[in-house]
Amino acid sequence: MSREMVVLVVIGGVLALATLVGAVLLAVRVVRARRMLGTLGVGGKVAFYGALIYTVFPVDVLPDPIYLDDLGVLAGALIYLTRLARQRRATTVGLPHQPDTPPDQDRVRRPVP
Repeated sequence: MSREMVVLVVIGGVLALATLVGAVLLAVRVVRARRMLGTLGVGGKVAFYGALIYTVFPVDVLPDPIYLDDLGVLAGALIYLTRLARQRRATTVGLPHQPDTPPDQDRVRRPVP
């Protein structure tokens, strides 16, 4: 084997290992988001289980040593779950600048000088 071939094999192995580690880290984050599934509805459950099934399913868009498609699916599911959680939190808790009780409709508002 030539020196260039050894370097290419080592670089390829490092890249494959880095994408595998990235896929595992994203899968762990998606699994940690599972505790919110009860409040996220059907869309959140489909995104969660769909991403995990796609990641472990042997048939992929790209072959298994290349985990870029798995990374993309897991990242997309994590982004979607995060947005769903933020929307649910904003509707249930309310925003910080909003009062807990609505203002009285009978009260006349005076302009502030």
